[in-house]
Amino acid sequence: MVTIIDKEVNLEFSIGEHLHCMVAQIPNHLRKEGHSFVLADPEEKWIQIRSILDRVIEGEGYLQKLHFLMLPEAALPFSRFDEMLEIIREEFQPNTVTIFGVEPVRLQIYRDLLERFREDNADAIEAVDKDIAGGNDQEMPVNWCCIAIKEATGALRVFLEAKSHPFHAEELLYKYHDLYRGRHFYFFHSRPGCFNFIALICLDYLYRDLYSSNIKRIIDHANQLFFRTRQGLDAMFVIQCNPKPEHHSYRDVISGFYGEYLEDSPGVRETVTVFGNSSNETAIEGVEPSFSYGHSSVVTNRHHRIRKQTQKEFKTDDFCGAPVCRLRFGAETRLYFFNLPPHHEHDPRTSRVPLKLHSIMHWTDKGVWEKLPGVELRYVVKT
Repeated sequence: MVTIIDKEVNLEFSIGEHLHCMVAQIPNHLRKEGHSFVLADPEEKWIQIRSILDRVIEGEGYLQKLHFLMLPEAALPFSRFDEMLEIIREEFQPNTVTIFGVEPVRLQIYRDLLERFREDNADAIEAVDKDIAGGNDQEMPVNWCCIAIKEATGALRVFLEAKSHPFHAEELLYKYHDLYRGRHFYFFHSRPGCFNFIALICLDYLYRDLYSSNIKRIIDHANQLFFRTRQGLDAMFVIQCNPKPEHHSYRDVISGFYGEYLEDSPGVRETVTVFGNSSNETAIEGVEPSFSYGHSSVVTNRHHRIRKQTQKEFKTDDFCGAPVCRLRFGAETRLYFFNLPPHHEHDPRTSRVPLKLHSIMHWTDKGVWEKLPGVELRYVVKT
């Protein structure tokens, strides 16, 4: 299984105040190339992503308070990776975390990137070198993501992770379709704000073998942190390009994560889990979705007591009886901007809603992001 690497980062989040997150639920158009997938429309995709970055830089309204920006798995053209980092370095506000998937690259390129950012990724290089020395083909595709953290000082730190879950080759005979399996997750400890978070890629949230699972390792790691420091895992960000975001496997893992069925898990009791998926306009060559892409969501434990309701653009529920409160969005191409519930609630009112949805933006025919008018957010059903 993967190794969890602790990393301390300098983020001056205000203790006890809401942090804010934007999920970019945008489409992926992927085509086969060799033994991997690449973006079929890299220039159009970059225009859309660049427009998101421009909105963040403008900082209109509550966007001035943005702390976390999430883009889907495999969303950024690799040719724009350096430009993306430069924009974050030069124009984003300090204390900002940007989590984004990049289109797959060969293992050798991924290894070179780790070396390029060795200062932040030295702990991960040893495992990759061991895999290469053990016979892993350096032409093997790597599905990976970047966690770019602009610290309070303005310094940019770049952390890279490879997806640990196997690719579609698990269902094929030919070894040449194998995907490289990542060996690490970063567990970030922000100081002095004391906010701890982790980022995963899609099915890494579900992956397990006969003896252990990724989520169990994360829970155990967070519990040990709690026993040592009385801190826990505050947020988990899961970027996706997932045609089945509502699959029962997700409900099963969520139930185990938040439900005290066998033992108490104080390290993850107050964790906020954010799933950021690609939208229903996603198309992957050779893959027919059984359900629909989209439906990004925010999950908290059941004690937050968010009232069940359904609106045109989102609904709140308990994910079919799981021990959680869930804000579940629609499937269309959208930007969702909301606050992360603080893990220490001081207000005794049970009617207080700790999760606030500040705005929803849609991609217009003019190629810009605009806020949905209030009429689009009206109630449709109450349950």
